[in-house]
Amino acid sequence: MPTEREMLYELNRFYTLWREINVLYENWAKQHGLSLNSLLMLYSFYENNTVVQTQKDISQKWVIPKQTVHDILKDFETKQYVTLVPSVQDRRHKTIQLTEKGRVYTKEIMTELRRLELNVIEQMGFGTMTELNQHLTQFAHLFSKKGQIQ
Repeated sequence: MPTEREMLYELNRFYTLWREINVLYENWAKQHGLSLNSLLMLYSFYENNTVVQTQKDISQKWVIPKQTVHDILKDFETKQYVTLVPSVQDRRHKTIQLTEKGRVYTKEIMTELRRLELNVIEQMGFGTMTELNQHLTQFAHLFSKKGQIQ
């Protein structure tokens, strides 16, 4: 059984790696003229290209403040990547629709990012990636259960 000190050491490694990965994605985004949050929003568009999304959907999915989502969407609207259309169900909310220019841009950015990510998975090995995801899933499940967090 590991000591508390050993467990804390591994926990600190986890925090360090978590931050390091976030910084890597943030720096990749910056190299492409984006913020990390705007990259995550492009990912949402890419992942759900046929699903109508609202600012609230994106805010909740990525834990990005609504005002930040709003500001990024206004920037994307200025660049003609998206149009904001009042929702049919609730006119107080606006749905996000990619323009053709936005679809092309999103595909370009996400294709490049995916190519990099898939190359990394090939380098580390698919089995290692699968194990990593299994372990992170277990950590998230136990953290949620033990902390009574949803």
